[in-house]
Amino acid sequence: MNASDLIQTVLIYALPVLFAITVHEAAHGYAARHFGDQTAAMMGRITLNPLKHIDPIGTILMPLLLYFSTSGAFLFGYAKPVPVNFGNLRHPKRDMIWVALAGPASNFVQAIAWAVLLVILAVAGTQERFFIEMARAGILVNLVMWAFNLFPLPPLDGGRILVGLLPTRAALLLSRVEPFGFFIVLALVLLGIVGSLWLRPLMDMGYAVIDWIITPLLALLR
Repeated sequence: MNASDLIQTVLIYALPVLFAITVHEAAHGYAARHFGDQTAAMMGRITLNPLKHIDPIGTILMPLLLYFSTSGAFLFGYAKPVPVNFGNLRHPKRDMIWVALAGPASNFVQAIAWAVLLVILAVAGTQERFFIEMARAGILVNLVMWAFNLFPLPPLDGGRILVGLLPTRAALLLSRVEPFGFFIVLALVLLGIVGSLWLRPLMDMGYAVIDWIITPLLALLR
């Protein structure tokens, strides 16, 4: 990929990635505040300002290094997690599920919104490749974040959802994995296990659901 193509790719993905990260983290904060925890609110993290959620290493440096070292074949990154004190929630075990689910749910909603934009661009006869590719990137980025964060291992959102759903003893055992969970997930990603057994099937399902939602819209607009 030459410099011109690289710059265009970065520009196409920049806005979808910023929206995906920002809304995801803010959604956790909004949900936590709704269920009784004010930690994120007091730390100024319930905001749509992307600068509050970007982690210099996880959001910028790591993805760039991986992109160049693998020629774009492998990307991985993370945002600055919104602080949540689950003990402050009115019903900690139950409310943890909704707080954790808020982030991935926001990504799925965003994926639908980008798909609707893509339909509108198509119906309007827009030929500008940049906007069409940005809408497609928005769908892809948000479905990746939705599926990846639902992986059932703490500290990912799916792990916290599973902790909230399991009986107390099993939940305590799973929660002990959290300090090492990131490294376990990273190893599973590098081995291709997460991609082949989790991401692809879930994303295929996500694309199918979005297609089912926007097909009537496309028929109506045409």
